[in-house]
Formats: sequence, structure tokens, C-alpha cells
Amino acid sequence: MIKWRSFQYVAFDRLRFIRYVMGLALMIGGPTLCAARIGDVVDVHGIRSNPLMGTGLVVGLNGTGDSALPSAQMLTSLLRREAGVTLSPADLRSANIALVMVTAELGPWDQEGATIDITVSALGDAKSLQGGMLLATELKGLDGQVYAVARVAAISTNSWNVEGRTGSRVTKNHPTVGRIPNGANVERSALSYFVEVVGQHRIVTLRLRKENFTTAERIRQAVNSVYPDSAYASDPGTIRVKIPDDIGIDRQVQFVDAVMQMDVEVDVPAIVVINERTGTIVVGGNVTISETAVAQGGLVVRVKEQKTVSQPTTPFTEGATTAIVDDTAIAVEEREGSLIRMPRTVTVEELANALNAIGASPRDLIAIFDALNRAGALHARLEMM
Repeated sequence: MIKWRSFQYVAFDRLRFIRYVMGLALMIGGPTLCAARIGDVVDVHGIRSNPLMGTGLVVGLNGTGDSALPSAQMLTSLLRREAGVTLSPADLRSANIALVMVTAELGPWDQEGATIDITVSALGDAKSLQGGMLLATELKGLDGQVYAVARVAAISTNSWNVEGRTGSRVTKNHPTVGRIPNGANVERSALSYFVEVVGQHRIVTLRLRKENFTTAERIRQAVNSVYPDSAYASDPGTIRVKIPDDIGIDRQVQFVDAVMQMDVEVDVPAIVVINERTGTIVVGGNVTISETAVAQGGLVVRVKEQKTVSQPTTPFTEGATTAIVDDTAIAVEEREGSLIRMPRTVTVEELANALNAIGASPRDLIAIFDALNRAGALHARLEMM
């Protein structure tokens, strides 16, 4: 059974908002516990990818390339090195070439000879990379070593760009960024090691994506229930698991997979996250408020702007001309609100019902939660995005 722990206000129309909360209240039920696999809430220490990047050159463009000098300088250096031809960059300035940045991700298990996807992005003022051909490019890690080489291949932009002679232009998608699937060959691996040898023991370190004392302790208990005395939590975000001695090296992956498949009750802290720009509110399932009273009201401001014509028709206006002026009208209306008692709530359902009783919209709820927090009645951490 799916157990809901949080909800999100996404409607701006009051009627839609009320229907949303009423439907949500029907789905909420039972205790606020959520079972998840350990592998979904932790990362294994040592397993990560590495970013690669390099500067390359795209040729064969149909007049949509760079007009700047750097691309011509790079082509000049390439021809001098590969063909022994010495030319001036001014002689090679063409809109058929483009200077690009080539990026990729070297996976933790990508070995020599494997292929990886690459992304090609224009660096200059190229209008489109459609139809271009990327020349061979070295891809380096942050340590300056070459880990992959992008091969000569056509770029897929999934876009098009059409421009008329008078300057009008129609563009679909983003034509200055493209991808080449399996576009680079791995020349050097950066293999990850997820097993550490400490003393006479093999240790696998699990790192929680969200540090939490309760969740870390529950993971320790879950692992120890199957493999006694093999796990301990060194801090709220780290659990170290000892591989039993009877499990050989050939079964280490099987052991880690068994640990990752275990279910654990994830503790979600009491938190209210508010994005004022979009009017989005996310309330954790453990959020409660003390008994309090809330008055909900607001101001309705109407601003109307229009153009009016000023025609001088009165005496002593010789030389005056007709003019168009801006006319702005502002009306402010205050809506009446009432003081409503909100009882102490203990579940998300009761909190939703209490806030629904005052007919609050998401914009109103932002102010209400802020006021409850300042009054000390909100028993949760309030975070503004």
C-alpha cells in the first residue's frame, strides 16, 4: 500500500485548490511511515562519474558557423600540424566552421575501449551546428589527463534554423547544442572502488543523501538483522557495513545488492518548503501546529492603464498640438476576514482540513505559514526557496 508523507499545493484557482485538498485528504491515512529500499536513499562511497571536456572544431556548416577569429586560428593550427600547410587565419575566416566545447561523463565502470555519449556546444557566435561534422577531440579530466577521444562524427541537434534575407528568422529547439551518441572512445579508465580494507575487514560505506539520525539507525538495524554485527552508523549520514568473512570476493557485488534491496522506514523531518515565486508549498507529514487563531483577509488591487488623446480646445492654447498621454486608474478593495480557531493538529490530513476551513489559497498560505512560524505555533522548519 502506498503511504503518503507529504503534499504539494499547485493550484492557484481557489475552487481547484479546495478540490485538490479534499481529494488529497481521502488518500492520506495510517501512520506517517514510508518504506523505501536502502539503495534508494543512500549512495555507495567511491562510486561516482567524472566530467570530461575538451575544445574542438566543427566543420561543414552551411554558412551558420563562427565569424570570429578564434575558430580560424584553431583551424590554422590544425592544418599546420596535420598537413604541414601554413596559412594565415585571415585566409580561413569562414562561416562554415565553429569553435565548440565537447563535454562527456566518464562512468565509474567505463573501461578502455568503451564508448560514451558526448555533448557539443558552440563557443562563438555560430547560429547553428546542424549538418556539421565534429573533428577528433581530446577529452580531459580535471587532472589534465586524456581519458577519452571524441571521434569524427555528425552532430545531431534535433532542430533547424531558417533565416530570410530581411533578417526574419524561425528556429526550432536549440540549434547551437547537439549530441553524438557513443561519440567518444574511452582511452583510460577511472575505475571506482567501493570496498575498503580496514585492518582484516572489508568495509562498504553507505552515505545517506539526506542526513538523519533516525534513518541511519534504522538502516543499521535492518542490516544487522540479516548480517549480525556487520553494520554501525559512524554519524547521521554514514553507515559502514562489514562484509562477512564467509563471503568471497566473487560474491561482494551480490552482498552489496542484497543490502541495497532491504526495506527501511525513512524518517522525514517536520519541514515546510515554500517557493514564493511559483506559489508552491510542500508540507512534510510530521508537521503540526499548536492551537491558534488565524484571520484570513487581503487586499484586491486593480490597476487599469489606457491611452487618452489630449486635444487643446480652450482659449490661449495657440501653438499647442494634439498629444497621446497615459492615464492610470488604481482601485483598492479590502476583503473582510474572520478570526478562525485552528485546533492543534497531528496529521497532514487534519492540517489540510484546518487550512481548507478558512478557504486559503496558496498565496495566502505562504503568509499564514510565515506568521505561524513567527508566533511559535508551527512545529516544523520553514524553508523559503
